[in-house]
Amino acid sequence: MISNSEEQTIEFARQYAATLRGGDVVLLKGEMGAGKTVFVKGIARGLGIDEEITSPTYAYMNDYGGKLYHYDCYRLENGAQAEALGLCDYFYAGGVCVIEWAQNIADVLPANCKRVRIAKRGENEREIVCE
Repeated sequence: MISNSEEQTIEFARQYAATLRGGDVVLLKGEMGAGKTVFVKGIARGLGIDEEITSPTYAYMNDYGGKLYHYDCYRLENGAQAEALGLCDYFYAGGVCVIEWAQNIADVLPANCKRVRIAKRGENEREIVCE
């Protein structure tokens, strides 16, 4: 999918959310500024969440009513740190987990994660691939 605006990315992610079920873990891959948090905003809309979605960079994880757990693992060095913070417990809490910078905790991720890759193609253009 090629998105030419933040609104298109949100709408695509909203539709993608319809394919998700409680317990799913979605790994978002993309460089800084690619639109990962924008994609999470769309997933939240698709899950019926009206709260403002913000990047959990300093909190590591934001919990949106047990429906959505939004992770930012940029500052983590390994899975042991995620475990020590209790972040791995939410993989099995029944909500949808969406993880930015998941490669930093790859050693503790559950099997069968879904993957979404977002690549910048221009100022506003993004290529989004769901694997």
